[in-house]
Amino acid sequence: MEENEGFILVSRDCEFPENTHQAVSHDYLSDIDNSIDSLRHQLWPLNKFIHENPELAFKEHKTHDALTSFMRLQKGWQVTPSTYGMETAWVAVYDSGKTGPVVSFNVEMDALPDLGHACGHNLIATASLAAGLATAEMIRRHDLPGKVLLFGTPGEEGVRGGKIRLLEAGAYEGVDICLISHPGILHNSPMVRTTAFARLEVEYFGRAAHAANSPWLGVNALDALIIGYNAVSVLRQQTMPSDVIGMNITNGGARPNIIHAYAAGTCVIRAATSARLTDLEKKVSACFRAGAEATGARVEIKTIQGYADHVPNRVLAASYTKYWNALPDVPDPRIPPADQFTWVQASTDQGNVSYTMPSVNASFAIPPGLKKGQPHSPDFEEASGTEGAFGMALRVGKALAGTAVDVLGTKGLIEEVREQWRRDMDAVKGLEMDTGEVECVDDAYIG
Repeated sequence: MEENEGFILVSRDCEFPENTHQAVSHDYLSDIDNSIDSLRHQLWPLNKFIHENPELAFKEHKTHDALTSFMRLQKGWQVTPSTYGMETAWVAVYDSGKTGPVVSFNVEMDALPDLGHACGHNLIATASLAAGLATAEMIRRHDLPGKVLLFGTPGEEGVRGGKIRLLEAGAYEGVDICLISHPGILHNSPMVRTTAFARLEVEYFGRAAHAANSPWLGVNALDALIIGYNAVSVLRQQTMPSDVIGMNITNGGARPNIIHAYAAGTCVIRAATSARLTDLEKKVSACFRAGAEATGARVEIKTIQGYADHVPNRVLAASYTKYWNALPDVPDPRIPPADQFTWVQASTDQGNVSYTMPSVNASFAIPPGLKKGQPHSPDFEEASGTEGAFGMALRVGKALAGTAVDVLGTKGLIEEVREQWRRDMDAVKGLEMDTGEVECVDDAYIG
């Protein structure tokens, strides 16, 4: 590699996936860097406003208005607020007018109950905005074909996330790739895999009777729930290391001197892939049915599908890595080797997007708080509002923009990206995805 005016230009003989165009254009890199640096004074107050005005899922009205107002001031962008049946979803489009790839960035907005932006969605929004604006500027400066879209995606902190609703409404039709990022304190990586999860709500219906006078007349719904709970606990002995099962009792019956006619609980399951999650769901449901069979109670099991696992695209990740490492002052920790996934034992609706099109969900490490708290902690909420965290989000925006510009400006690259995505989908659906080397971490996306 050679140094040129503070940038590191990566040569083709470096270690990246085969058939990936790895030469960094100094013109692209310098222009992206300067473009985003010129936005710093506009993006910092916007980032600060989002952080200081946390709003819950699908109620991000102040943030929606601030972001759409900001985008309306940007040259050449068409902005649609409150779109696709959601008051706080929005879309901004920059069209070159020439046929080419369509690249997109997701802008998350919601906060956590009682914890504010302890998941750093203000930083996700900032990174995606910076990347989208820089990509549009590159289209103008270098006469690139194609489009760039920014999607305001509400409600990630929940079960039926905004990205899933956008997918169902057809918002991503015609889009070739989707890019996003997520802050933490442990790692920098574009090869992030997350877990798939679902929520099972179980209810048992028995028959009430007096526990002293005539218990034989009753059917104990609470006993059925306890049997199901214990069966799930026994099941954990034979689950895979990547499986996670959590359960609570939401209704433990009425008074202690009666046979309980009703009891209920909730179970959340996570697995490495959506296919594995389906198998795990069947096993857990069987445990709940066993409780009903043993007691004679009637059981109703409602499965609420959560989020799919996120499958990163290796070709896009290589491009991101190239730009990240070419920018000056590469931060620690360094991006892991190209064949190493970073596993996050949490979930995001960007996973559902990755099953629909090539995706990158790049993790980035911000300066930690005093207690080195990870996402979903008060310490991380404070850390996500600092100028140091904002600076890291801008660096991420530069690497994301570089990835998008590679796709727009490199002949044949989008075909390589699509082919890699098809191979990845065949692998995960066949339960045989090559995990390569694995870096396990505990950063949380959603609770």
